[in-house]
Amino acid sequence: MELSVLLFLAVLMGLLLLLVKGRPKAREDLPPGPHPLPLLGNLLQMDRGGLLKSFLRLRQKYGDVFTVYLGRRPVVMLCGIEAIKEALVDQAEEFSGRGKIIMMEPFFQRYGVVLANMDRWKTLRRFSVATMKDFGMGKRSVGERIQEEAQCLVEELRKSKGALLDPAFLFQCITANIICSLVFGKRFDYKDEEFLRLLNLFYQSLSLISSSSGQLFELFPEFLKFFPGPQRQVFKNLQEISAFIGRSVEKHRETLDPSVPRDLIDAYLLRMEKEKSNPHSEFNQQNLIVNTFSLFFAGTETTSSTIRYGLLLMLKHPDVTERVHKEIEQVIGTHRPPALEDRIKMPYTDAVIHEIQRFADLSPLGLPHMVTKDTHFRGYIIPKDTEVFAILNSALRDPRYFEKPDAFNPDHFLDANGALKKNEAFIPFSLGKRICPGEGIAKAELFLFFTTILQNFSLASPVAPEDIDLTPQESGLGKIPPKYQIRFLPRQRG
Repeated sequence: MELSVLLFLAVLMGLLLLLVKGRPKAREDLPPGPHPLPLLGNLLQMDRGGLLKSFLRLRQKYGDVFTVYLGRRPVVMLCGIEAIKEALVDQAEEFSGRGKIIMMEPFFQRYGVVLANMDRWKTLRRFSVATMKDFGMGKRSVGERIQEEAQCLVEELRKSKGALLDPAFLFQCITANIICSLVFGKRFDYKDEEFLRLLNLFYQSLSLISSSSGQLFELFPEFLKFFPGPQRQVFKNLQEISAFIGRSVEKHRETLDPSVPRDLIDAYLLRMEKEKSNPHSEFNQQNLIVNTFSLFFAGTETTSSTIRYGLLLMLKHPDVTERVHKEIEQVIGTHRPPALEDRIKMPYTDAVIHEIQRFADLSPLGLPHMVTKDTHFRGYIIPKDTEVFAILNSALRDPRYFEKPDAFNPDHFLDANGALKKNEAFIPFSLGKRICPGEGIAKAELFLFFTTILQNFSLASPVAPEDIDLTPQESGLGKIPPKYQIRFLPRQRG
């Protein structure tokens, strides 16, 4: 965030101190951390590199577990796989609450599976995971859906005839269509204007939340909510997406056949009908809209951004791309599409995909957790409802587990014999009870889309590999990959 903005805000808040008595007291039972100022909290310890850079710098002074005041609220930071695992796995129940993403709170209001808590979260998670399994997740049919979508992508890329293009919206389309087939019971054409509008709203919203002004809003929402800023555009965007989902729900309600549910929305409507006499049921209209939004958003942006980063890394490292091409030719050939069963026979390609996820680090701060009760942790007491950030970046870039943490190196996931090896610090989907419910489908998408693209195309860039810039557009709650252009050159079939 810009230094001028910080100085302006510091002066403004200084004037407000005259109206405020006392200061936030750093609780002695919380983990250590920099002393907070009235209203400002630890703003002066934040630098222009953003929240992540600031937290990692504070880690050097205070260790793997420390407290930072974001404005007036204390937040406990967990760094390194040991601390993260000890909290999210060993004390899973205590750390299973969900903290707030302040900018999205006016829309979510604690509904839906992603930001809900307690019984609501447990009920919606069980329903969502089980229902998606029923409609393909975890079964062979989900692989078939991805294979079909991958072939649609291939046909679309062939139409470009090797011309330069920005692949961002196409990658959004393919990942969105997989989750749409499970949630809405349909896929959309890549030129569907309403579909493209929704994808643009997703992308714009995540960019705003991850921007410098978005990070600043997380620090001072009570003050900044009264002024123009990204929070207003984000809310407007989410409302527009919600309206689309609402229209889809009504169409489902009008055409519902209880004997043949088509998708997650149908299944939810049937559950609503079953529990309509229960005034405390979580199966209500608000949860339906927000839960559908949550799955739609989560199932689109992260996976599409990973593929986008992945192909940019392939342009940056043509030697890696060539080795993937060779493995595809040896294991799959050119006369059939890649299948999930191929992954076990393709350790190098699998290692490359793992390394893309690690290096891209698309959720560096993770989603905020919250302790569900007063929690003893490493000699400290974290009071109930205190927010906790498990800094996933600190595990994915840990030099104790990855020899060259800041370099793209698939060897991080290969043993001496060239076989895929596990690494406990590889946690792009987080850990514990709040681990991403779509992990299985995301892994299937990454493998099948990545291998299908490279089976059919060679990649070319107008920029020399050594000049390709990997710096993200934004880096806050999420990372937004840089924009780039690419040529998809059809490979000759053998």
